[in-house]
Amino acid sequence: MSDPPQDVQRQTWTLPADLEAAVKGEIQAWQEAGKVRRLWERDASLWTGTDEASWLGWLGLPEEEIAQLDHLKGAQEDARAGSFDHVLLLGMGGSSLCPEVLRMTFGRVAGFPELHVLDSTDPAQIRAVERRLDPAKTLFIVSSKSGTTLEPNIFKDYFFDRVRRAVGEESAGSHFIAITDPRSKLHQVAETAQFRHVYLGVPSVGGRYSALSDFGMVPGAIMGLDVEHFLRRAAEMAMACSAAVPVADNPGTTLGIVMGVLARRGRDKVTLIASPGIHDLGAWLEQLLAESTGKEGRGIVPVDREPSGDTAVYGADRLFVYLRLEPSPDLHQDEHVAALERAGHPVVRIRVGHRYDLGQEFFRWEFATAVAGSIIGIDAFNQPDVEASKVATRKLTEQYERAGMLAPEAPILEGDGLRLYADERNAAQLMAVPGARSSIVGALRAHFERLRRGDYAAFLAYIEMSEAHEQTLQAMRRMVRDGKHVATCLGFGPRFLHSTGQAYKGGPNSGVFLQITCDDAVDLAVPGQKLTFGVVKAAQARGDFQVLAERQRRALRVHLGKDVAAGLETLRRSVEQALT
Repeated sequence: MSDPPQDVQRQTWTLPADLEAAVKGEIQAWQEAGKVRRLWERDASLWTGTDEASWLGWLGLPEEEIAQLDHLKGAQEDARAGSFDHVLLLGMGGSSLCPEVLRMTFGRVAGFPELHVLDSTDPAQIRAVERRLDPAKTLFIVSSKSGTTLEPNIFKDYFFDRVRRAVGEESAGSHFIAITDPRSKLHQVAETAQFRHVYLGVPSVGGRYSALSDFGMVPGAIMGLDVEHFLRRAAEMAMACSAAVPVADNPGTTLGIVMGVLARRGRDKVTLIASPGIHDLGAWLEQLLAESTGKEGRGIVPVDREPSGDTAVYGADRLFVYLRLEPSPDLHQDEHVAALERAGHPVVRIRVGHRYDLGQEFFRWEFATAVAGSIIGIDAFNQPDVEASKVATRKLTEQYERAGMLAPEAPILEGDGLRLYADERNAAQLMAVPGARSSIVGALRAHFERLRRGDYAAFLAYIEMSEAHEQTLQAMRRMVRDGKHVATCLGFGPRFLHSTGQAYKGGPNSGVFLQITCDDAVDLAVPGQKLTFGVVKAAQARGDFQVLAERQRRALRVHLGKDVAAGLETLRRSVEQALT
Protein backbone atom coordinates (compact mmCIF):
# COMPACT_ATOMS: atom_id res chain seq x y z
CA MET A 1 0.00 0.00 0.00
CA SER A 2 1.01 3.60 -0.50
CA ASP A 3 -0.16 7.04 0.64
CA PRO A 4 0.21 10.28 -1.33
CA PRO A 5 1.72 13.39 0.25
CA GLN A 6 -0.19 14.84 3.20
CA ASP A 7 -1.60 17.87 1.37
CA VAL A 8 -3.88 15.72 -0.82
CA GLN A 9 -6.57 13.21 0.05
CA ARG A 10 -5.33 9.84 1.27
CA GLN A 11 -5.52 6.79 -0.98
CA THR A 12 -4.83 3.22 0.09
CA TRP A 13 -5.46 -0.20 -1.35
CA THR A 14 -5.80 -3.78 -0.22
CA LEU A 15 -5.03 -6.45 -2.80
CA PRO A 16 -4.53 -10.24 -2.85
CA ALA A 17 -0.83 -11.14 -2.71
CA ASP A 18 -0.43 -11.95 -6.42
CA LEU A 19 -2.02 -8.68 -7.49
CA GLU A 20 -0.05 -6.68 -4.94
CA ALA A 21 3.18 -8.14 -6.34
CA ALA A 22 2.13 -7.28 -9.90
CA VAL A 23 1.23 -3.70 -8.91
CA LYS A 24 4.55 -3.24 -7.09
CA GLY A 25 6.38 -4.52 -10.15
CA GLU A 26 4.58 -2.03 -12.40
CA ILE A 27 5.29 0.82 -9.97
CA GLN A 28 8.98 -0.03 -10.13
CA ALA A 29 8.86 -0.23 -13.93
CA TRP A 30 7.25 3.21 -14.15
CA GLN A 31 9.87 4.62 -11.79
CA GLU A 32 12.82 3.12 -13.65
CA ALA A 33 11.54 4.13 -17.09
CA GLY A 34 10.67 7.68 -16.03
CA LYS A 35 7.16 7.26 -17.40
CA VAL A 36 5.55 9.94 -15.24
CA ARG A 37 8.06 12.45 -16.58
CA ARG A 38 7.31 11.25 -20.11
CA LEU A 39 3.59 11.70 -19.51
CA TRP A 40 4.08 15.30 -18.39
CA GLU A 41 6.32 15.81 -21.44
CA ARG A 42 3.39 14.60 -23.58
CA ASP A 43 5.21 11.58 -24.98
CA ALA A 44 2.66 9.85 -27.23
CA SER A 45 4.69 6.62 -27.21
CA LEU A 46 3.30 5.92 -23.73
CA TRP A 47 0.07 4.99 -25.56
CA THR A 48 -0.03 4.20 -29.29
CA GLY A 49 2.33 6.84 -30.63
CA THR A 50 -0.32 8.53 -32.77
CA ASP A 51 -1.89 11.89 -31.84
CA GLU A 52 -2.09 11.52 -28.05
CA ALA A 53 0.27 14.47 -27.49
CA SER A 54 -2.37 16.72 -29.05
CA TRP A 55 -4.90 15.83 -26.31
CA LEU A 56 -2.95 16.43 -23.10
CA GLY A 57 -3.87 20.07 -22.55
CA TRP A 58 -5.79 19.05 -19.41
CA LEU A 59 -2.48 18.60 -17.57
CA GLY A 60 -2.09 22.37 -17.21
CA LEU A 61 -5.72 23.32 -16.65
CA PRO A 62 -5.67 23.96 -12.87
CA GLU A 63 -2.91 26.56 -13.05
CA GLU A 64 -4.18 28.04 -16.30
CA GLU A 65 -7.70 28.53 -14.95
CA ILE A 66 -6.34 30.04 -11.72
CA ALA A 67 -4.30 32.47 -13.80
CA GLN A 68 -7.47 33.74 -15.49
CA LEU A 69 -9.89 33.71 -12.59
CA ASP A 70 -11.20 37.14 -13.52
CA HIS A 71 -13.31 35.74 -16.36
CA LEU A 72 -14.86 33.14 -14.03
CA LYS A 73 -15.63 35.78 -11.42
CA GLY A 74 -17.03 37.93 -14.20
CA ALA A 75 -19.35 35.10 -15.27
CA GLN A 76 -20.51 34.76 -11.68
CA GLU A 77 -21.18 38.48 -11.27
CA ASP A 78 -22.86 38.78 -14.67
CA ALA A 79 -25.31 35.95 -13.90
CA ARG A 80 -26.24 37.55 -10.58
CA ALA A 81 -26.67 40.94 -12.23
CA GLY A 82 -29.06 39.37 -14.74
CA SER A 83 -31.55 38.55 -11.96
CA PHE A 84 -31.93 34.97 -13.17
CA ASP A 85 -33.67 32.49 -10.88
CA HIS A 86 -32.47 29.42 -12.75
CA VAL A 87 -29.69 28.29 -15.08
CA LEU A 88 -30.26 25.41 -17.49
CA LEU A 89 -27.23 23.77 -19.04
CA LEU A 90 -27.89 22.11 -22.38
CA GLY A 91 -25.22 19.56 -23.26
CA MET A 92 -24.12 15.95 -23.43
CA GLY A 93 -21.29 13.83 -22.04
CA GLY A 94 -18.20 15.79 -21.12
CA SER A 95 -20.10 19.06 -21.47
CA SER A 96 -22.82 18.12 -18.99
CA LEU A 97 -21.55 15.52 -16.51
CA CYS A 98 -19.20 17.74 -14.49
CA PRO A 99 -21.87 20.46 -14.08
CA GLU A 100 -24.31 17.73 -13.04
CA VAL A 101 -21.86 16.49 -10.38
CA LEU A 102 -21.50 20.05 -9.07
CA ARG A 103 -25.28 20.53 -9.01
CA MET A 104 -25.93 17.23 -7.24
CA THR A 105 -23.09 17.73 -4.76
CA PHE A 106 -23.52 21.38 -3.76
CA GLY A 107 -27.22 21.96 -4.44
CA ARG A 108 -28.47 25.52 -4.66
CA VAL A 109 -26.09 28.14 -3.28
CA ALA A 110 -27.87 30.98 -1.45
CA GLY A 111 -27.98 34.18 -3.47
CA PHE A 112 -27.28 32.48 -6.81
CA PRO A 113 -29.47 30.97 -9.54
CA GLU A 114 -30.22 27.25 -9.30
CA LEU A 115 -28.43 25.08 -11.86
CA HIS A 116 -30.29 22.42 -13.85
CA VAL A 117 -28.88 20.10 -16.51
CA LEU A 118 -30.65 18.66 -19.56
CA ASP A 119 -28.92 15.79 -21.36
CA SER A 120 -31.84 13.75 -22.71
CA THR A 121 -33.98 13.85 -25.84
CA ASP A 122 -36.78 12.04 -24.01
CA PRO A 123 -39.83 14.34 -24.37
CA ALA A 124 -41.10 13.55 -20.86
CA GLN A 125 -37.76 14.54 -19.37
CA ILE A 126 -37.60 17.76 -21.38
CA ARG A 127 -41.12 18.62 -20.21
CA ALA A 128 -40.22 17.82 -16.61
CA VAL A 129 -37.26 20.22 -16.76
CA GLU A 130 -39.25 22.89 -18.56
CA ARG A 131 -41.99 22.86 -15.92
CA ARG A 132 -39.47 23.94 -13.26
CA LEU A 133 -38.44 27.07 -15.16
CA ASP A 134 -39.74 30.46 -16.19
CA PRO A 135 -38.01 31.16 -19.54
CA ALA A 136 -38.04 34.90 -18.82
CA LYS A 137 -35.99 34.35 -15.64
CA THR A 138 -33.68 31.58 -16.84
CA LEU A 139 -30.14 31.73 -18.21
CA PHE A 140 -29.39 28.96 -20.72
CA ILE A 141 -25.88 27.55 -21.17
CA VAL A 142 -25.42 25.81 -24.52
CA SER A 143 -22.34 23.65 -24.00
CA SER A 144 -20.69 21.71 -26.83
CA LYS A 145 -16.99 21.37 -27.56
CA SER A 146 -17.42 20.63 -31.26
CA GLY A 147 -20.50 22.82 -31.67
CA THR A 148 -22.00 20.19 -33.98
CA THR A 149 -23.42 17.72 -31.45
CA LEU A 150 -27.05 16.99 -32.30
CA GLU A 151 -28.64 17.17 -28.86
CA PRO A 152 -27.42 20.57 -27.55
CA ASN A 153 -28.19 22.12 -30.92
CA ILE A 154 -31.83 21.02 -30.92
CA PHE A 155 -32.12 21.83 -27.20
CA LYS A 156 -30.98 25.34 -28.09
CA ASP A 157 -33.53 25.60 -30.89
CA TYR A 158 -36.33 24.49 -28.59
CA PHE A 159 -35.55 26.78 -25.66
CA PHE A 160 -34.55 29.77 -27.81
CA ASP A 161 -38.04 29.56 -29.28
CA ARG A 162 -39.53 29.47 -25.77
CA VAL A 163 -37.48 32.48 -24.62
CA ARG A 164 -38.25 34.43 -27.80
CA ARG A 165 -41.95 34.00 -27.10
CA ALA A 166 -41.49 35.11 -23.49
CA VAL A 167 -39.22 38.17 -23.88
CA GLY A 168 -39.22 38.99 -27.58
CA GLU A 169 -36.81 38.47 -30.47
CA GLU A 170 -34.44 41.29 -29.56
CA SER A 171 -33.87 40.18 -25.97
CA ALA A 172 -33.78 36.40 -26.45
CA GLY A 173 -30.04 36.18 -27.06
CA SER A 174 -29.27 37.84 -23.73
CA HIS A 175 -30.67 34.76 -21.98
CA PHE A 176 -28.06 32.47 -23.57
CA ILE A 177 -24.35 31.87 -23.22
CA ALA A 178 -22.26 29.32 -25.08
CA ILE A 179 -19.25 27.23 -24.07
CA THR A 180 -17.51 25.83 -27.12
CA ASP A 181 -14.18 25.59 -28.91
CA PRO A 182 -12.96 28.57 -30.94
CA ARG A 183 -14.50 28.98 -34.40
CA SER A 184 -16.93 26.10 -33.92
CA LYS A 185 -20.37 26.15 -35.52
CA LEU A 186 -21.87 26.98 -32.11
CA HIS A 187 -19.44 29.89 -31.75
CA GLN A 188 -20.78 31.31 -35.02
CA VAL A 189 -24.42 30.68 -34.06
CA ALA A 190 -23.92 32.39 -30.69
CA GLU A 191 -22.44 35.49 -32.27
CA THR A 192 -25.20 35.69 -34.88
CA ALA A 193 -27.91 35.29 -32.24
CA GLN A 194 -26.17 37.82 -29.97
CA PHE A 195 -25.68 35.48 -27.03
CA ARG A 196 -24.87 37.13 -23.72
CA HIS A 197 -21.37 35.65 -23.77
CA VAL A 198 -19.24 32.96 -25.42
CA TYR A 199 -16.65 31.10 -23.35
CA LEU A 200 -14.03 29.27 -25.34
CA GLY A 201 -12.66 25.82 -24.62
CA VAL A 202 -9.10 24.58 -25.08
CA PRO A 203 -8.79 22.62 -28.35
CA SER A 204 -6.19 20.24 -26.84
CA VAL A 205 -8.60 19.14 -24.08
CA GLY A 206 -11.10 16.40 -24.92
CA GLY A 207 -14.63 16.63 -23.54
CA ARG A 208 -14.27 14.02 -20.79
CA TYR A 209 -11.05 15.67 -19.56
CA SER A 210 -12.59 19.15 -19.52
CA ALA A 211 -14.05 19.30 -15.99
CA LEU A 212 -11.45 21.81 -14.80
CA SER A 213 -11.81 23.98 -17.90
CA ASP A 214 -14.56 26.49 -18.66
CA PHE A 215 -16.88 23.57 -19.50
CA GLY A 216 -17.01 22.75 -15.81
CA MET A 217 -15.91 25.92 -14.10
CA VAL A 218 -18.17 28.47 -15.82
CA PRO A 219 -21.34 26.61 -14.73
CA GLY A 220 -19.75 26.16 -11.30
CA ALA A 221 -19.08 29.88 -11.02
CA ILE A 222 -22.56 30.84 -12.18
CA MET A 223 -24.20 28.55 -9.58
CA GLY A 224 -22.15 30.29 -6.87
CA LEU A 225 -19.21 27.99 -6.14
CA ASP A 226 -15.88 29.33 -4.88
CA VAL A 227 -14.12 28.28 -8.07
CA GLU A 228 -10.76 29.63 -6.91
CA HIS A 229 -10.78 27.31 -3.90
CA PHE A 230 -11.97 24.44 -6.10
CA LEU A 231 -9.18 24.98 -8.61
CA ARG A 232 -6.51 25.39 -5.95
CA ARG A 233 -7.47 22.00 -4.55
CA ALA A 234 -7.11 20.60 -8.08
CA ALA A 235 -3.71 22.27 -8.44
CA GLU A 236 -2.53 20.59 -5.23
CA MET A 237 -3.40 17.22 -6.72
CA ALA A 238 -1.62 18.11 -9.95
CA MET A 239 1.52 18.85 -7.90
CA ALA A 240 1.14 15.51 -6.08
CA CYS A 241 1.00 13.78 -9.48
CA SER A 242 4.10 15.55 -10.82
CA ALA A 243 7.22 13.81 -12.06
CA ALA A 244 9.10 15.08 -8.98
CA VAL A 245 7.06 12.77 -6.74
CA PRO A 246 8.24 9.13 -6.53
CA VAL A 247 5.84 6.85 -8.36
CA ALA A 248 4.97 4.93 -5.18
CA ASP A 249 3.78 8.20 -3.59
CA ASN A 250 2.04 9.58 -6.67
CA PRO A 251 -1.75 9.26 -6.19
CA GLY A 252 -2.81 9.53 -9.82
CA THR A 253 -0.10 7.23 -11.10
CA THR A 254 -0.62 4.53 -8.48
CA LEU A 255 -4.40 4.53 -8.93
CA GLY A 256 -3.91 4.18 -12.68
CA ILE A 257 -1.39 1.38 -12.20
CA VAL A 258 -3.76 -0.54 -9.94
CA MET A 259 -6.62 -0.18 -12.46
CA GLY A 260 -4.43 -0.98 -15.48
CA VAL A 261 -2.67 -3.99 -13.95
CA LEU A 262 -5.89 -5.50 -12.63
CA ALA A 263 -7.72 -4.89 -15.93
CA ARG A 264 -5.00 -6.80 -17.79
CA ARG A 265 -5.52 -9.68 -15.35
CA GLY A 266 -9.24 -9.87 -15.93
CA ARG A 267 -10.42 -7.56 -13.14
CA ASP A 268 -11.80 -5.00 -15.55
CA LYS A 269 -15.08 -4.13 -13.75
CA VAL A 270 -14.19 -1.06 -11.68
CA THR A 271 -17.05 -0.94 -9.19
CA LEU A 272 -17.54 2.55 -7.75
CA ILE A 273 -18.85 3.09 -4.23
CA ALA A 274 -19.24 6.77 -3.30
CA SER A 275 -20.61 8.39 -0.16
CA PRO A 276 -24.15 9.79 -0.59
CA GLY A 277 -22.86 13.38 -0.46
CA ILE A 278 -20.72 12.84 -3.56
CA HIS A 279 -22.64 9.99 -5.17
CA ASP A 280 -23.01 11.65 -8.56
CA LEU A 281 -19.22 11.66 -9.07
CA GLY A 282 -19.72 8.12 -10.34
CA ALA A 283 -21.62 9.38 -13.39
CA TRP A 284 -18.64 11.52 -14.39
CA LEU A 285 -16.21 8.66 -13.69
CA GLU A 286 -18.25 6.30 -15.86
CA GLN A 287 -17.61 8.43 -18.93
CA LEU A 288 -13.96 9.07 -18.12
CA LEU A 289 -13.13 5.40 -17.63
CA ALA A 290 -15.35 3.83 -20.28
CA GLU A 291 -14.75 6.28 -23.10
CA SER A 292 -11.01 6.51 -22.44
CA THR A 293 -10.18 2.80 -22.10
CA GLY A 294 -12.98 0.79 -23.75
CA LYS A 295 -11.74 0.19 -27.28
CA GLU A 296 -9.99 -2.36 -29.48
CA GLY A 297 -11.61 -5.17 -27.50
CA ARG A 298 -9.94 -4.06 -24.27
CA GLY A 299 -10.57 -1.67 -21.43
CA ILE A 300 -12.34 -0.98 -18.17
CA VAL A 301 -16.08 -1.35 -17.62
CA PRO A 302 -17.15 1.07 -14.85
CA VAL A 303 -19.96 -0.11 -12.57
CA ASP A 304 -21.75 2.76 -10.84
CA ARG A 305 -24.75 2.86 -8.49
CA GLU A 306 -25.00 -0.94 -8.29
CA PRO A 307 -26.89 -1.90 -5.11
CA SER A 308 -24.63 -3.49 -2.51
CA GLY A 309 -24.87 -7.24 -2.04
CA ASP A 310 -23.42 -10.18 -0.21
CA THR A 311 -19.71 -10.61 -0.90
CA ALA A 312 -20.40 -14.03 -2.46
CA VAL A 313 -22.26 -12.52 -5.44
CA TYR A 314 -19.16 -10.75 -6.75
CA GLY A 315 -16.90 -12.52 -9.21
CA ALA A 316 -13.15 -12.43 -9.72
CA ASP A 317 -13.50 -9.70 -12.35
CA ARG A 318 -14.02 -6.82 -9.89
CA LEU A 319 -11.96 -3.98 -8.47
CA PHE A 320 -13.84 -1.91 -5.89
CA VAL A 321 -13.08 1.79 -5.36
CA TYR A 322 -14.58 3.46 -2.28
CA LEU A 323 -14.75 7.27 -2.32
CA ARG A 324 -15.54 8.11 1.28
CA LEU A 325 -16.63 11.67 2.14
CA GLU A 326 -15.03 12.00 5.57
CA PRO A 327 -17.44 14.54 7.14
CA SER A 328 -20.53 12.45 6.30
CA PRO A 329 -19.76 8.78 5.58
CA ASP A 330 -22.40 6.10 5.17
CA LEU A 331 -21.93 3.44 7.86
CA HIS A 332 -23.55 0.75 5.73
CA GLN A 333 -21.01 1.47 2.99
CA ASP A 334 -18.20 1.30 5.57
CA GLU A 335 -19.39 -2.13 6.68
CA HIS A 336 -19.86 -3.33 3.10
CA VAL A 337 -16.35 -2.29 2.03
CA ALA A 338 -14.80 -3.85 5.13
CA ALA A 339 -16.64 -7.10 4.32
CA LEU A 340 -15.32 -6.98 0.74
CA GLU A 341 -11.76 -6.67 2.05
CA ARG A 342 -12.23 -9.53 4.49
CA ALA A 343 -13.54 -11.69 1.64
CA GLY A 344 -10.34 -11.04 -0.33
CA HIS A 345 -11.71 -8.69 -2.97
CA PRO A 346 -9.33 -5.94 -4.19
CA VAL A 347 -10.34 -2.56 -2.77
CA VAL A 348 -9.01 0.97 -3.24
CA ARG A 349 -10.02 3.52 -0.59
CA ILE A 350 -9.95 7.26 -1.25
CA ARG A 351 -10.68 9.64 1.61
CA VAL A 352 -12.36 12.85 0.43
CA GLY A 353 -12.07 15.53 3.10
CA HIS A 354 -14.61 18.03 1.80
CA ARG A 355 -16.97 18.54 -1.13
CA TYR A 356 -14.54 21.07 -2.58
CA ASP A 357 -11.98 18.29 -2.83
CA LEU A 358 -13.86 17.10 -5.88
CA GLY A 359 -11.39 19.40 -7.62
CA GLN A 360 -8.67 17.00 -6.52
CA GLU A 361 -10.69 13.98 -7.60
CA PHE A 362 -11.23 15.33 -11.10
CA PHE A 363 -7.49 15.64 -11.64
CA ARG A 364 -6.54 12.43 -9.79
CA TRP A 365 -8.87 10.35 -11.94
CA GLU A 366 -7.94 12.05 -15.22
CA PHE A 367 -4.29 11.32 -14.53
CA ALA A 368 -5.05 7.77 -13.36
CA THR A 369 -7.13 7.08 -16.47
CA ALA A 370 -4.30 8.22 -18.74
CA VAL A 371 -1.90 5.91 -16.84
CA ALA A 372 -4.31 2.97 -16.99
CA GLY A 373 -4.76 3.52 -20.72
CA SER A 374 -1.00 3.33 -21.20
CA ILE A 375 -0.83 0.03 -19.30
CA ILE A 376 -3.81 -1.45 -21.17
CA GLY A 377 -2.18 -0.36 -24.44
CA ILE A 378 -4.79 1.90 -26.06
CA ASP A 379 -5.21 5.55 -27.03
CA ALA A 380 -6.86 7.01 -23.93
CA PHE A 381 -8.05 10.13 -25.74
CA ASN A 382 -10.12 9.01 -28.74
CA GLN A 383 -13.64 7.54 -28.90
CA PRO A 384 -14.05 5.76 -32.26
CA ASP A 385 -17.23 3.85 -31.46
CA VAL A 386 -19.15 6.88 -30.16
CA GLU A 387 -18.96 8.29 -33.66
CA ALA A 388 -20.34 5.04 -35.12
CA SER A 389 -23.60 5.48 -33.19
CA LYS A 390 -23.81 9.13 -34.25
CA VAL A 391 -23.45 8.12 -37.91
CA ALA A 392 -26.17 5.46 -37.59
CA THR A 393 -28.50 7.95 -35.89
CA ARG A 394 -27.82 10.60 -38.52
CA LYS A 395 -28.81 8.21 -41.33
CA LEU A 396 -32.07 7.41 -39.56
CA THR A 397 -32.98 11.06 -38.89
CA GLU A 398 -32.17 11.93 -42.51
CA GLN A 399 -34.47 9.11 -43.58
CA TYR A 400 -37.21 10.59 -41.43
CA GLU A 401 -36.69 14.05 -42.92
CA ARG A 402 -37.13 12.55 -46.40
CA ALA A 403 -39.95 10.07 -45.78
CA GLY A 404 -41.72 11.56 -42.77
CA MET A 405 -41.37 8.29 -40.85
CA LEU A 406 -38.84 5.79 -39.57
CA ALA A 407 -38.85 2.39 -41.29
CA PRO A 408 -41.37 -0.01 -39.72
CA GLU A 409 -40.05 -2.81 -37.51
CA ALA A 410 -41.37 -6.29 -36.85
CA PRO A 411 -41.09 -7.68 -33.31
CA ILE A 412 -39.74 -11.19 -32.78
CA LEU A 413 -42.22 -11.72 -29.95
CA GLU A 414 -45.18 -9.95 -28.33
CA GLY A 415 -46.96 -10.54 -25.04
CA ASP A 416 -48.11 -8.97 -21.75
CA GLY A 417 -48.08 -5.54 -23.39
CA LEU A 418 -44.38 -5.84 -24.29
CA ARG A 419 -42.69 -6.29 -27.66
CA LEU A 420 -39.24 -7.76 -28.23
CA TYR A 421 -36.91 -6.81 -31.09
CA ALA A 422 -33.51 -8.08 -32.17
CA ASP A 423 -31.28 -8.23 -35.22
CA GLU A 424 -31.23 -11.40 -37.29
CA ARG A 425 -28.24 -13.00 -35.55
CA ASN A 426 -29.43 -12.33 -32.00
CA ALA A 427 -32.99 -13.35 -32.86
CA ALA A 428 -31.82 -16.67 -34.32
CA GLN A 429 -29.70 -17.42 -31.26
CA LEU A 430 -32.49 -16.59 -28.81
CA MET A 431 -35.34 -18.29 -30.64
CA ALA A 432 -33.31 -21.51 -30.94
CA VAL A 433 -33.46 -21.91 -27.16
CA PRO A 434 -36.32 -24.17 -26.02
CA GLY A 435 -39.13 -22.10 -24.50
CA ALA A 436 -37.93 -18.78 -25.90
CA ARG A 437 -40.65 -18.57 -28.55
CA SER A 438 -43.49 -19.25 -26.13
CA SER A 439 -43.38 -16.16 -23.90
CA ILE A 440 -41.65 -12.93 -22.98
CA VAL A 441 -40.34 -14.65 -19.85
CA GLY A 442 -38.93 -17.50 -21.93
CA ALA A 443 -37.14 -15.11 -24.29
CA LEU A 444 -35.70 -13.11 -21.38
CA ARG A 445 -34.56 -16.34 -19.74
CA ALA A 446 -32.77 -17.33 -22.94
CA HIS A 447 -31.16 -13.89 -23.13
CA PHE A 448 -29.85 -13.92 -19.56
CA GLU A 449 -28.66 -17.52 -19.98
CA ARG A 450 -26.07 -16.08 -22.37
CA LEU A 451 -24.28 -14.52 -19.37
CA ARG A 452 -21.05 -16.30 -18.49
CA ARG A 453 -18.42 -15.85 -15.77
CA GLY A 454 -16.64 -12.53 -16.29
CA ASP A 455 -19.50 -11.04 -18.31
CA TYR A 456 -21.67 -8.07 -17.33
CA ALA A 457 -25.32 -7.22 -17.91
CA ALA A 458 -26.28 -3.70 -19.00
CA PHE A 459 -29.75 -2.16 -18.94
CA LEU A 460 -29.95 0.63 -21.55
CA ALA A 461 -33.14 2.57 -20.89
CA TYR A 462 -34.41 5.12 -23.43
CA ILE A 463 -37.02 6.47 -21.03
CA GLU A 464 -37.36 9.42 -18.68
CA MET A 465 -34.60 9.41 -16.06
CA SER A 466 -36.81 9.64 -12.97
CA GLU A 467 -36.42 8.33 -9.44
CA ALA A 468 -39.34 5.91 -9.86
CA HIS A 469 -37.99 4.48 -13.10
CA GLU A 470 -34.51 4.13 -11.64
CA GLN A 471 -35.82 2.24 -8.61
CA THR A 472 -37.52 -0.33 -10.81
CA LEU A 473 -34.45 -0.71 -13.02
CA GLN A 474 -32.21 -1.02 -9.98
CA ALA A 475 -34.40 -3.88 -8.74
CA MET A 476 -33.80 -5.65 -12.06
CA ARG A 477 -30.06 -5.06 -11.77
CA ARG A 478 -30.03 -6.63 -8.34
CA MET A 479 -31.94 -9.69 -9.56
CA VAL A 480 -29.51 -10.29 -12.42
CA ARG A 481 -26.42 -9.63 -10.28
CA ASP A 482 -27.56 -11.95 -7.51
CA GLY A 483 -28.92 -14.62 -9.85
CA LYS A 484 -26.02 -14.74 -12.29
CA HIS A 485 -23.14 -13.42 -10.14
CA VAL A 486 -22.14 -10.88 -12.80
CA ALA A 487 -21.53 -7.15 -12.73
CA THR A 488 -24.44 -4.99 -13.83
CA CYS A 489 -24.67 -1.53 -15.41
CA LEU A 490 -27.54 0.89 -15.91
CA GLY A 491 -27.60 3.73 -18.39
CA PHE A 492 -30.34 6.12 -19.48
CA GLY A 493 -30.42 6.90 -23.20
CA PRO A 494 -29.30 8.83 -25.00
CA ARG A 495 -26.92 10.22 -22.34
CA PHE A 496 -24.96 6.98 -21.94
CA LEU A 497 -24.16 7.06 -25.68
CA HIS A 498 -21.76 9.90 -24.86
CA SER A 499 -20.37 7.97 -21.89
CA THR A 500 -20.30 4.20 -21.37
CA GLY A 501 -21.53 3.55 -24.92
CA GLN A 502 -17.92 3.55 -26.13
CA ALA A 503 -16.93 0.64 -23.88
CA TYR A 504 -20.11 -1.27 -24.64
CA LYS A 505 -19.31 -1.25 -28.35
CA GLY A 506 -15.52 -0.99 -28.46
CA GLY A 507 -14.39 -2.67 -25.23
CA PRO A 508 -14.34 -6.35 -24.32
CA ASN A 509 -17.18 -8.36 -25.87
CA SER A 510 -18.38 -9.41 -22.43
CA GLY A 511 -21.64 -7.47 -22.22
CA VAL A 512 -25.19 -8.81 -22.46
CA PHE A 513 -27.46 -5.85 -23.23
CA LEU A 514 -31.15 -5.26 -22.62
CA GLN A 515 -32.24 -2.10 -24.40
CA ILE A 516 -35.53 -0.62 -23.18
CA THR A 517 -37.62 1.74 -25.33
CA CYS A 518 -41.12 3.21 -25.13
CA ASP A 519 -43.75 5.13 -27.04
CA ASP A 520 -43.89 8.78 -25.98
CA ALA A 521 -47.22 9.75 -24.45
CA VAL A 522 -46.60 13.34 -25.55
CA ASP A 523 -44.01 14.34 -28.14
CA LEU A 524 -42.31 17.70 -28.66
CA ALA A 525 -41.48 19.34 -31.99
CA VAL A 526 -38.01 20.65 -32.81
CA PRO A 527 -38.56 24.21 -34.08
CA GLY A 528 -37.81 24.62 -37.77
CA GLN A 529 -37.50 20.87 -38.46
CA LYS A 530 -39.72 17.92 -39.31
CA LEU A 531 -38.01 16.05 -36.48
CA THR A 532 -39.52 15.69 -33.05
CA PHE A 533 -37.58 14.86 -29.90
CA GLY A 534 -39.36 11.52 -29.77
CA VAL A 535 -38.19 10.68 -33.29
CA VAL A 536 -34.63 11.69 -32.41
CA LYS A 537 -34.70 9.45 -29.32
CA ALA A 538 -36.11 6.54 -31.34
CA ALA A 539 -33.43 7.01 -33.99
CA GLN A 540 -30.74 7.10 -31.31
CA ALA A 541 -32.02 3.85 -29.80
CA ARG A 542 -32.16 2.14 -33.19
CA GLY A 543 -28.71 3.41 -34.12
CA ASP A 544 -27.33 2.26 -30.80
CA PHE A 545 -28.77 -1.24 -31.24
CA GLN A 546 -27.56 -1.40 -34.84
CA VAL A 547 -23.96 -0.73 -33.82
CA LEU A 548 -24.17 -3.19 -30.91
CA ALA A 549 -25.30 -5.82 -33.42
CA GLU A 550 -22.57 -4.90 -35.89
CA ARG A 551 -20.04 -5.38 -33.08
CA GLN A 552 -21.43 -8.89 -32.49
CA ARG A 553 -22.81 -7.96 -29.07
CA ARG A 554 -25.48 -10.07 -27.34
CA ALA A 555 -28.42 -7.68 -27.35
CA LEU A 556 -32.20 -7.69 -27.04
CA ARG A 557 -34.64 -4.78 -27.12
CA VAL A 558 -37.87 -4.65 -25.13
CA HIS A 559 -40.50 -2.03 -26.03
CA LEU A 560 -42.81 -0.91 -23.22
CA GLY A 561 -45.55 1.04 -24.99
CA LYS A 562 -46.93 4.40 -23.78
CA ASP A 563 -47.51 3.56 -20.11
CA VAL A 564 -43.88 3.44 -19.09
CA ALA A 565 -44.47 2.80 -15.39
CA ALA A 566 -46.79 -0.13 -16.07
CA GLY A 567 -44.51 -1.50 -18.78
CA LEU A 568 -41.48 -1.32 -16.50
CA GLU A 569 -43.33 -3.16 -13.75
CA THR A 570 -44.36 -5.88 -16.21
CA LEU A 571 -40.75 -6.14 -17.32
CA ARG A 572 -39.55 -6.34 -13.72
CA ARG A 573 -41.90 -9.23 -13.00
CA SER A 574 -40.83 -10.94 -16.22
CA VAL A 575 -37.14 -10.59 -15.36
CA GLU A 576 -37.82 -11.99 -11.90
CA GLN A 577 -39.58 -15.02 -13.38
CA ALA A 578 -36.86 -15.48 -16.02
CA LEU A 579 -34.21 -15.75 -13.33
CA THR A 580 -36.05 -18.31 -11.18
